[in-house]
Amino acid sequence: MSEYTVYLIECRDGTWYCGITTNIERRMKEHNIGVGCKYTRGRGPVILRGLSEEMSHSEALKLEWRVKKESKNKKLDTLTEGRK
Repeated sequence: MSEYTVYLIECRDGTWYCGITTNIERRMKEHNIGVGCKYTRGRGPVILRGLSEEMSHSEALKLEWRVKKESKNKKLDTLTEGRK
């Protein structure tokens, strides 16, 4: 079973993006070459700002949803709180 992490990146324009992955190195490369996701295309390079502990796919999706609901200044705190 793959373990997932939730990550938070900052784009060149100052906006933040949250996603989940099983391989953060691969995912960062994808974001930085413009194939990571539609949102980050044209907003690179991106900088990794936070990474959760490994968790199940279901837990990662729930945490990603919680992080995305938060205001920009609370996203990192919610991410680092992790599973609750």
